[in-house]
Amino acid sequence: MLALTTFSLAAVQSPLEATRMGQSRVVSQPTSGLVDEMERLRGGAQKCDVVLVGCGVPKRGMGWYHAKQMLDGDVPSAQLTTVVEPWFLGAGGDSPPGKVFQEWATEMEKAHGTKFCKDVSELDVKGPTLALISGRTADNPRLLKDIIAKGVTHIFLEKPGAPSVAELKEMMEYAKSKGVPVYMGYNKNVTPYVLKALEAHKKTAGSDIEFIHNNAYKTEELGECFERNAEGMLKNMAVHELALLATYFGVTVDNIESVAPDAEYSDCLTLTGPGGKEFTDFAKIGFTVTTKDGKSVTVKADRCGSTSGGGSIAIVSVNGEEKFRFETPDDVLAAKCDALGKADPEMMPYFFLQHDDYITLKERATAHILSGNEGAPEGMATIEIALETLKVAEYLTPMLTEALKK
Repeated sequence: MLALTTFSLAAVQSPLEATRMGQSRVVSQPTSGLVDEMERLRGGAQKCDVVLVGCGVPKRGMGWYHAKQMLDGDVPSAQLTTVVEPWFLGAGGDSPPGKVFQEWATEMEKAHGTKFCKDVSELDVKGPTLALISGRTADNPRLLKDIIAKGVTHIFLEKPGAPSVAELKEMMEYAKSKGVPVYMGYNKNVTPYVLKALEAHKKTAGSDIEFIHNNAYKTEELGECFERNAEGMLKNMAVHELALLATYFGVTVDNIESVAPDAEYSDCLTLTGPGGKEFTDFAKIGFTVTTKDGKSVTVKADRCGSTSGGGSIAIVSVNGEEKFRFETPDDVLAAKCDALGKADPEMMPYFFLQHDDYITLKERATAHILSGNEGAPEGMATIEIALETLKVAEYLTPMLTEALKK
C-alpha cells in the first residue's frame, strides 16, 4: 500500500468543498457554516487583490476563465484589480480575436472598474496581492521576476510552471530569496474524485491506487496535438497525475526504485505536425512507479481515450481486484457539462468540467493570504512540489520513450 505523505487527507478536505457547484456561474448564497469557514480562512479580512497576467481570448483562454470567475463573484475572497494582456493590448490588438478581447475588456472595466494594461510595468500594487500568471509557459521565468519586482506578495502559477527543471529551480530560488510564496494551479490536487480515492486507499489495507486520464482527441488530430504540446505527454497532459504522486505520495526522482512501462497499453508514435516537423510522443502511456521502500502507484493517460470531452478515473484495488472506482465527470456532472456546452458552444468544454476546481484553487489561495497564515493553502501544490513533478517528468520521458517507441 502506498502511504500518503506531504499532506494529510484531513488537511485537503474542508467545508469549502461546499462551494463546489456544477453551474457555469455560482449564484447561490453560502450557508452560515460556509460563511464561518470562509471567515476562519481569511482571518476576518474580506478581499485579496489579484492581478492576472496573461488573459487570452474570451471563451478560449484559461486566463480569461480565471478572470471571469473572479469578476462574476464566484471566488469570495478574491478581487481582480488588474488584467495584464501583452498581445491583445499590443501587437495583436487589430486581429479579430484582439477586437473581441478589447470589447470584453471595455465592458469589464465599465462594470467592475478593472484595470487593463499590456505590461507588468504598468501595475500599481498595494498591500497583499496575488499575481495569477496564466500565459505561455516559456514566458514564466521572466514574468515571475518582473511581477515580484512590482511588489506582489504571492504568486499563483499555472502548470507546469516552466519549460525545464533548470528554469523552474531558478524561479523557485529567486522567489524564495524575495520572500514570495508560489502556489501551483494543479486542479486535480483538490478535485473530489481524487480526494475520495485517496481516502479509500488510506482506509483499505494492502490496496494499490491507479490514476487514469483520458482526453478526447481523434487519431487524425494527434500530429497537431504533438506539435502544439511539444513539451511532451508527461510535461503536459499527464503532469497532473505526476503532481498527485509528488504531492500525496512523496514520489521524487531520488526515491524511485523502478519504473515498469505497460507496453500493451502504451502507444509511442512519431508523427508530422502541421509545420512539417516530426514529433515523437505518446498517444497513450501506462506505467507503474515503485519507490525504494517498495510502494507503488500506477498512471495511465490516453489522448484518444474519450469520445465525450475527456475524463479521469481513480481506481483502488487489492491484489488486482477493483474495490473502489471514482470518476469525473460522474453522470450528474456530465449531464450538466453537456447542457452548458450546448447552451454556449463557443466555450472550451473543459472549463465546465473543471469549473469548481478552478474556484476552489483561487479561493484557497486568496483566503490563505488574507488569513496571514504561514505555509501553503490547504491541499495546493507549491513550486517545490512542481519542481519535483517536473524532475520526475524529465526523468521518465526518455526512459519510457526508449522502452516504448516503435
